[in-house]
Amino acid sequence: MSTSFEYVFPAIRGIQAGREYYVSMCPMRLIPKIFIFDEEELVPELRSQRELNRPRIPAITEYLVDNAKDYVFSSITASIDGKVNFKPLGAEGEESRVGTLKIDMNSQFIINDGQHRRAAIEEAIKTRPEIGDETISVVFFIDKGLERCQQMFADLNRYAIKTSPSLGILYDHRDEKARMSKLVVSQSQAFRDIVEMEKSSLSPRSRKLFTLSAIHSANLIIISGHEFISAEESADICTEYWDDLLKYIPEWSDVKEGKLTSGEVRQNYVHSHSILLHAFGTLGRELLSLSKIERKKRLKSLSGINWKRSNARTWEGRSMQAGRMQKSSSNALLTSNYLKNKVGLQLTPEELRAEEAYKRGKNG
Repeated sequence: MSTSFEYVFPAIRGIQAGREYYVSMCPMRLIPKIFIFDEEELVPELRSQRELNRPRIPAITEYLVDNAKDYVFSSITASIDGKVNFKPLGAEGEESRVGTLKIDMNSQFIINDGQHRRAAIEEAIKTRPEIGDETISVVFFIDKGLERCQQMFADLNRYAIKTSPSLGILYDHRDEKARMSKLVVSQSQAFRDIVEMEKSSLSPRSRKLFTLSAIHSANLIIISGHEFISAEESADICTEYWDDLLKYIPEWSDVKEGKLTSGEVRQNYVHSHSILLHAFGTLGRELLSLSKIERKKRLKSLSGINWKRSNARTWEGRSMQAGRMQKSSSNALLTSNYLKNKVGLQLTPEELRAEEAYKRGKNG
């Protein structure tokens, strides 16, 4: 059933797979009103999209509110179930593709892609109403039923590839902690020239020894127990720690000097793997509570460690399981326990319980 009331959008008409679609600019304040999300109670077979993941919404909302002068939102894609009338400006050429899209107000709008953006916009407008006057691009398709909508959702997400954590950190110029880690990589002797800045995993033939995302995670642990004042100051703290640590891990320098390949080090030693970087981060956080002289003195105790993966007596059950490097939280805890014991730092009650359980397991 149609009404005499209509939504009117300026639009551009296009063709995909022989079907018309329309691109328009929609005021943000209209997004929560016309795109109603009411499918949460339906079983997956009867929904046209994934279930709304509510924990994602606050982060997107915060991004929109905190960066009101500098945010970027991609288009919302929706299907229209209802009467649609496109009136072009003219009959030929460009004018036939630009015009006015009129949609009956009884129509249903089904979001094929962008339901979390829609929910975040609704929340952001409550905090910053002026956002409602801005626009977001919307791609409208004509609804051909539930099966078509489900197929559109599958097609739109079929080849979507999530950005690697390393690349996200590299290209993030808004996050001060991301900037901190990039400064650490560029100015430290430990990491310069041997960090993979784009990928978050290393191939066997990679010439890099670390990934930016692994170093960033370790840096966040180092500074987690201390006030973050600026990217520069935190970078200086982390850089000094990593460069002091470099003195007791000669293989890192050997890679930089071409004496060893990064593949050889990753294959034969534990100290370039993410779980060790995590443990080094934990150790660094604890050492920051000591004076600079005391920190350097404690780190000297690491000089006698056998970092080889063949040293199963030390690393099996802590950093490795059956000879393979492990990344679980319990393995990270046991690995940091070992380093803390080596430099004479006291273990917390939780760390002591984990250590006792590890020793009981090792003794059968």
